[in-house]
Amino acid sequence: MIKKFIDKLFGKTDSAESAAKRVKKSPFGKRHDIEYKDHGINVKLVDERAMDVVHVLKQGGFQAFIVGGAVRDLLVGLRPKDFDVATDATPEQVKALFRRAFIIGRRFRIVHVIYGRGREHEVIEVSTFRAHLDSSLAEQVGGNERTSKSQLAGMKHAVDASGRVLRDNVWGPMEEDAARRDFTINAMYYDPETQVVVDYHNGIGDAKKKIVRMIGNPAVRYREDPVRIIRAVRFAAKLNALGFKFEEKTAAPLKEMSSLLADVPQSRLFDEMLKLLQTGHSLASIAQLKSLGLGTGIYPLLDVVVEMADDPFLKLALQDTDRRVSENKPVAPSFLLSCVLWSDVRHGWDRRLTRNEPAMPALQDAIDEAFNARIGDVSGRGKLGIDMREIWTMQPRFEKRVGNAPFSLLDQPRFRAGFDFMRLRGQIGEIDPAVGEWWEKFSTAYDDERHDMVEAIREAQLKKPQAPRVRVKRLDAESSHPPAKVPAALSSGASQADADGGEPVLHDGDSAPAKKRRRRRKPAGRIADGQEGGQDAPQSAGAFPAAGD
Repeated sequence: MIKKFIDKLFGKTDSAESAAKRVKKSPFGKRHDIEYKDHGINVKLVDERAMDVVHVLKQGGFQAFIVGGAVRDLLVGLRPKDFDVATDATPEQVKALFRRAFIIGRRFRIVHVIYGRGREHEVIEVSTFRAHLDSSLAEQVGGNERTSKSQLAGMKHAVDASGRVLRDNVWGPMEEDAARRDFTINAMYYDPETQVVVDYHNGIGDAKKKIVRMIGNPAVRYREDPVRIIRAVRFAAKLNALGFKFEEKTAAPLKEMSSLLADVPQSRLFDEMLKLLQTGHSLASIAQLKSLGLGTGIYPLLDVVVEMADDPFLKLALQDTDRRVSENKPVAPSFLLSCVLWSDVRHGWDRRLTRNEPAMPALQDAIDEAFNARIGDVSGRGKLGIDMREIWTMQPRFEKRVGNAPFSLLDQPRFRAGFDFMRLRGQIGEIDPAVGEWWEKFSTAYDDERHDMVEAIREAQLKKPQAPRVRVKRLDAESSHPPAKVPAALSSGASQADADGGEPVLHDGDSAPAKKRRRRRKPAGRIADGQEGGQDAPQSAGAFPAAGD
């Protein structure tokens, strides 16, 4: 009693004592090694090439773990699309262990280990454990990566005026590397040889509770790297079908902090946009963007996607992309972006056709207009833009199914992409679906069958009633070439002689017959006036514009 009275007199309480004894929580968390019986990861879902990278690094005397989203996917029973490896080896040490390895990146130096060749090649990304650094202690530059390139050249840890990390190449221990990662469910390390998962921030607990939670202060972490805002949307969309939800503190700053994306390089935003749309959950990603109030302002092309998400053609294209990803089929950015901008191109094309402009030049002008309005100089002028143009300019050619046109179109390198695009147009009724069915059969048929199919189309077209051809007079040409002087005999009403030399007879009351104009044909094998090919023969009126036009 006396002790309590004295403690109360001097302001010392039980809570103060407990606070003094309380150990300050480490920002690096506490390491937990989880055995197979507790995590249940099926090692058969791990890519053999990722297993090989881990094995080679461990044989070299280094630590090595599969890390990031691959571990998260393995925990929930999904087969990861990509595998990343983390190690305590430096990029130079990693590169020395593999025959085909390349160091890339400025902000974060990482190593790409390549397996296979051509389109079938696989990249395993290997990163070195990084130190957890206080951004307030980093060197600061006034501009960005481009404007401050000379300053950044000698820096290992630097930020810009907004606090965005521009350089972070300081190596550190594994627990600090875990604290640097964004979400708890992405901060686990899996050793496929021992089948142990190393967890510092209760990622396994959050995975079981189906919570997407940021490590540390969310606002500070978004400021360090604003692209985490887009990554948060992508993870939530991907895991939404499994019941994952944002922790309230993690979601709260997203909209407010989205303005920081204006300082991120456009090329990086473009890559993140493609990840949103091409990882198999494009429709869910768009729904997440809308629900979080991020439907506009992230990237111009992404704004178009969100705005037109209910357009039948684009919606079908996004569904088709998600389906292909789920079936482990390749998807091309050029195809998806050509679908995104097709509405602009089609409307511009239709507008020009109504003005009777030639079809192909009208389409080219519409494409240029769409690029200038939506893309500018970011992506529409490189290889990606060239592929998109090829897909669009193929569309009128699919309507031509006679002669050599179908065979030459089939030989185009981008034929399959153009065909898939045309097939989607047929599914929404923009063109006759029978055209797509014909090309599907034609592309898989033998040569003799293809010739029969083309001949059948030609015969069908001949049987159709042909609209009379109307010859349009060139008024400017006729006015510039006055009619030839008419002989007196014809001007008085006499007609030209008949073919047999007989003279026409005019009866009383009969009017003179209309003048018949006959085309003069060059006799076969005859050279006029010693000129070869008749190249100096006079042209008919209207063949060329008059001088001065």
